[in-house]
Amino acid sequence: MSHTRVLEESAPADIERMGDSPQAGATTYEINPLTDPRWIPFLERMSRASVFHSVPWLEALRRTYGYQPVAYSTSAPREELRNALVFCRVNSWLTGRRLVSLPFSDSCELLVNDLSELRVLMAGLETRGHREKWRYIEVRPLDSFEAREATTLSCSTQEYTYHKLDLSPDLDTLFRNFHKNSTQRKVRRAEREGVEYREGTLDLLDDFYYLLVMTRRRHHVPPQPINWYRSLIACFGDALKIRMAVKDGRAIAGMLTLQYKDTMTYKYGGSDPRYNKFGGMHLLFWKAIQEAKNSRLRVFDFGRTDADQDGLITFKGRWGGIQSRLIYSRYVLPGKAPGFLDPATGNWKTQLAEHLFARMPRSLLVAIGDRLYRHMG
Repeated sequence: MSHTRVLEESAPADIERMGDSPQAGATTYEINPLTDPRWIPFLERMSRASVFHSVPWLEALRRTYGYQPVAYSTSAPREELRNALVFCRVNSWLTGRRLVSLPFSDSCELLVNDLSELRVLMAGLETRGHREKWRYIEVRPLDSFEAREATTLSCSTQEYTYHKLDLSPDLDTLFRNFHKNSTQRKVRRAEREGVEYREGTLDLLDDFYYLLVMTRRRHHVPPQPINWYRSLIACFGDALKIRMAVKDGRAIAGMLTLQYKDTMTYKYGGSDPRYNKFGGMHLLFWKAIQEAKNSRLRVFDFGRTDADQDGLITFKGRWGGIQSRLIYSRYVLPGKAPGFLDPATGNWKTQLAEHLFARMPRSLLVAIGDRLYRHMG
């Protein structure tokens, strides 16, 4: 039997059998989550499924960067999906071929029910990776089973900090749980100073992107292309909001949030440091938390933070939420090197990169982001 073959003609055209696992009787299947009708109901049933598993997020990745979303499951084509690992294929002449779960996503849980399912799926991926010459398989789980227990591949890791806020208390209690001096006081100052709150999507994108580029320059990395944000807006519709803090007619802080299931996720933000004293970003977070609570959501997700961003870790930690570790793992195929060329991880932050990105003209920094991010997933 060949290792991979297209299923019989009566099976859905976008499902491929990967073959039998070394574990007796175990078969894995490759599906397209953008077209498989089982994908959305599967995510609705899985409590650990997040916005980063969703069709809008996967479609935005496909539209902007040309990545091919793919999922692997032990469920046969006519069965209800019981488990799945979702990835994007990244094929780059600059950074090589690999499987990533998922590019530009803060986290992506392994949607399996037990370690035995994960072993079957990882064994199938390892065999396929050899044949397709992947450099590595990367996973970004928060609370799921450790993939390293399910494979013999060598592993390298990258650690981040993650914050989330439980929205079950009432709004008054949530506010009282914020850090009194650093958070409560900044929110009240923004209100006292007459900082205006606005929300929208495309109508606020230019101002938001201007602030984002300013912030990325301070962090010595290029911004993602503006078309990425246009794709997110088109794919998410009303589930996406750009929130803007305006002082005397000038945009001073902006953030982008995504809503999916019972969670609101803070994904991107930027600010003009000359106006930080007015508490614009604090006001935006408070408005977003209020909206999430009033919409009866259960969680406000502050997202991941690079381990070396002490100031941002402290900022997020002062909102009364839970802090935890988030570990990305790269499972390297034999004979391959993991490498790292990811502007979000800190591995670009050599002295040369810091010098160049901090000083180059805005237009050039944006152009570099336009060309490089498709290789970075």
